[in-house]
Amino acid sequence: MSGVEPIGAPVPPGDPGPAGDVIHDLGFRHYDGPRLGRGWVVRSLLVETVRGVFGLGRPARSKIMPWVLIGILLAPPLVLALSVLLTRSRELPLSYTAYPVAMQLVVTLFVAGAAPYCVSRDLRHGVMPLYLSRPMTRADYVLAKVAGLSLALFAVLASAETLLLVGALLAKLPVGDQLGGWAGGLVTAAVLSVLLAVIGLVVAAVTPRRGLGVAAIITGLVVITGVAQLLTAIASERGYDALASYLPVLDPYRLVDALAVRVLGVGAADGMTYPAGVGGALVLAAILAAVVAGGLALLVRRYRKGGGL
Repeated sequence: MSGVEPIGAPVPPGDPGPAGDVIHDLGFRHYDGPRLGRGWVVRSLLVETVRGVFGLGRPARSKIMPWVLIGILLAPPLVLALSVLLTRSRELPLSYTAYPVAMQLVVTLFVAGAAPYCVSRDLRHGVMPLYLSRPMTRADYVLAKVAGLSLALFAVLASAETLLLVGALLAKLPVGDQLGGWAGGLVTAAVLSVLLAVIGLVVAAVTPRRGLGVAAIITGLVVITGVAQLLTAIASERGYDALASYLPVLDPYRLVDALAVRVLGVGAADGMTYPAGVGGALVLAAILAAVVAGGLALLVRRYRKGGGL
């Protein structure tokens, strides 16, 4: 057994001993540029979220559903503008603030398809620890996802509102009235986008299965709308008018519509009766703020462990 040193044999003088851990250079390109930090990481995640919602950078099949729904959302303004031209009407058949409510089923489908994409993949593949290994907190991740989905939905709704404005101007409706209505529609679309993004992401973050997330969001928003309308009808029938004015705001779409009615002074989308006066507006604003803040808190709590379910 010559040439084999026994275990525990003394190390000769000058011998460095057995080699320890070694970092091997595998030939990857080194990065010597500036470290852009936390803000750039959050911005990159936000941009990636917006792109992904529209299917950009994803397989062709991932682009079909969002763009079909976008097409459906953008078609009615053209039809409404054509109807104004043909009938020589002096006003649009549907106001700017009422448009998202009238198209709420399509908007719900868009949110239901986008929200699970934003969060379910990260949960399913367990990549949250990789995100959090960089200078980004759980709150940063949540805010980037909410902002990304909100911006994507707002871009679609704002495009529809703008098409409605263009049609109204081509029909030679009063410019001042149309610009004011369009601005109010943009504000309504922005508030609704944030509210739906928070609700959709809260539901989608419960499960890593995208299909379950889509079904849960659609079912939840449709059921809430139906329940709110049913309870409102019952309260009105029994003479509880004050209660009946608050019950519609159980539906996110009616909540935003009610705020538009009270703050912007526009007509209700469905002829609903909402809480009156400054007090009613404050209550509606408080409900909206509570839902958004509560949803953000739930999302941050959902990711407190960094990734696992």
